[in-house]
Amino acid sequence: MTAPLKAALVAILGAVILHAAPTALAQEFPAKPIRLLIPFPPGGGTDFVSRVVGGKLSEVLKWNVVLENKPGASGNLAIAEAAKSAPDGYTIVMGQSDNMMLGPYLYANAGYDTVKSFAPIVQVSEAALAIVSNVQTPTTQNKLGTVADLVAKGKMPAGISWGTAGNGSMGHLFGETFKSAAAIKLLQVPYKGATPGLADVMGGSVDVAIMSVPSVLGLVRGGKLTPLAVTTSKRSAMLPDTPTLAEAGIKGVDAGIWLGLFAPVGTPPAIIARLNAAVNQVLQMPDVKEKIANGGATAVGGTPEEFAAFVRTDYARWGRIVRESGVKLE
Repeated sequence: MTAPLKAALVAILGAVILHAAPTALAQEFPAKPIRLLIPFPPGGGTDFVSRVVGGKLSEVLKWNVVLENKPGASGNLAIAEAAKSAPDGYTIVMGQSDNMMLGPYLYANAGYDTVKSFAPIVQVSEAALAIVSNVQTPTTQNKLGTVADLVAKGKMPAGISWGTAGNGSMGHLFGETFKSAAAIKLLQVPYKGATPGLADVMGGSVDVAIMSVPSVLGLVRGGKLTPLAVTTSKRSAMLPDTPTLAEAGIKGVDAGIWLGLFAPVGTPPAIIARLNAAVNQVLQMPDVKEKIANGGATAVGGTPEEFAAFVRTDYARWGRIVRESGVKLE
């Protein structure tokens, strides 16, 4: 065999191996348990959707998906841990608007950059935020049954105590926008997720909370919370009788919340594609769509490229909002 022919064969063989390696990697994945980090405590909307999707991946595809709740710093702790994990597809995180869109802008040492630290896998769901108060009865003191009640109390010297899922959460930034739009006094009370904050609203130690519709829906349906408004431009299908803020007279305030899966940057595209295909398969199942809808959200799905483009656009939008608010956290 001549030297040029030998060199050509070596080059061809190398190209075949390089092409085949990602395919083989994807076919073998997953060969061990996948850690799905959930940035908030059990019981909230992020936890609910994560368990629906993770549970279905285990049930249908027989994948071993280990769900780990890692609350703290408005979800930033779990996101930062995911960013530093090995880029092999075996540690992924359920990011959401709060941490992925706001964390790096609000915290000088968030531990990650949303665009540079992650490979977006797929958008999982979207939902409105809801402002909720304690259940209203004829004998309720400091009655807060409508947005008008909320604004009236907010103009009093004591103002309104406003529970959120944490400093730097979407509810926190939305509260700053709402405070300015309604010209009220508002005191943010941060919690480590939705569940403890909603418990204090029901207990009467906090006036209202702003959380995702999936986080509040069960308590609203159970008669334990009163929804005052949703934050999106259209009403929530799960809370059809609850007005938007625009309908209640507060204009120019519009925000929703989304969930999506992310892997550390550098994760092989073949693994991202494998995860994306699996989650899309799950999200298209009627029972999964129904569970997510009954929980107050809408299943989304799509390609990694579509989700990456959405993340870049939304990240830039919230950067402008954070800069205009002047909010900075330690």
